[in-house]
Amino acid sequence: MENSIKIVKYSGDIVEFNVEKLINSLRRSQASEELIQQIVEQVKGQLYDGITTKKIYQMAFKMLKGKSRASASRYKLKKAIMELGPTGFPFEKFVGKILGHEGFQTEVGVIIQGHCVKHEVDVTALKDNRHYMIECKYHSDQGRFCNVKIPLYIQSRFLDVEKQWEKQPGHETKFHQGWVYTNTRFTTDAIQYGTCMGLGLVSWNYPTNNSLKYRIDQSGLHPLTALTTLTKAEKSRLLDKGIVLCKELHENPDLLEKIGMPKSRHKNILEDSEELCRSH
Repeated sequence: MENSIKIVKYSGDIVEFNVEKLINSLRRSQASEELIQQIVEQVKGQLYDGITTKKIYQMAFKMLKGKSRASASRYKLKKAIMELGPTGFPFEKFVGKILGHEGFQTEVGVIIQGHCVKHEVDVTALKDNRHYMIECKYHSDQGRFCNVKIPLYIQSRFLDVEKQWEKQPGHETKFHQGWVYTNTRFTTDAIQYGTCMGLGLVSWNYPTNNSLKYRIDQSGLHPLTALTTLTKAEKSRLLDKGIVLCKELHENPDLLEKIGMPKSRHKNILEDSEELCRSH
């Protein structure tokens, strides 16, 4: 029955409902198979032609949250990345934290002198002989893609910076590369251009074994916006203080007191933070 149901994606495209996609997204939440089957059956019972993927997600999330807060937090990871706004700075910090976890020395929000002009660079990352200039493109709307103009622009800026970097002592042997990180997706043209020019591209689900989704799962570096135990206002206060990870909360429990949160709520929040810090 469900294969004949037409659903509307964030992009506006209309596709047939695929139960396997729902099962796989629920498996990422590390919920039990029994719970996943329960949720799938309930969701299937409420489907109708023209239902949006957003509505399906909301139904599954609500059911999951009622049974397991940590699983619900993992399930809402994509939405949690969207909630790192409204400015792009928390997303830049988040990208810096992921690279730092991977052994890079990172700097976030730096002015770099290029060969021709100065550039404001979101993140620089240095590890062994690899030196990266990273631009972060944050969108609060899941339907917005990064089109080819973005990598075209970043590549031209990178070439100006690279020319200057190459003049520095010790940089003759370094591998310099420009990167674009986005929390949404790249268009086909953007991927084609980036691949052709040797520009690194990372989005929510690209490339398969280096995407944001994959690296968050591997590292356990979940954004604090994934926590279902924090209110929107509390998340904003923590983001304003430069805190972007559940791990930072778990390691610095006094942060909760600093934003004026009653002690009675600390336990659940810290328990959820700890559980989310566990990588796959």
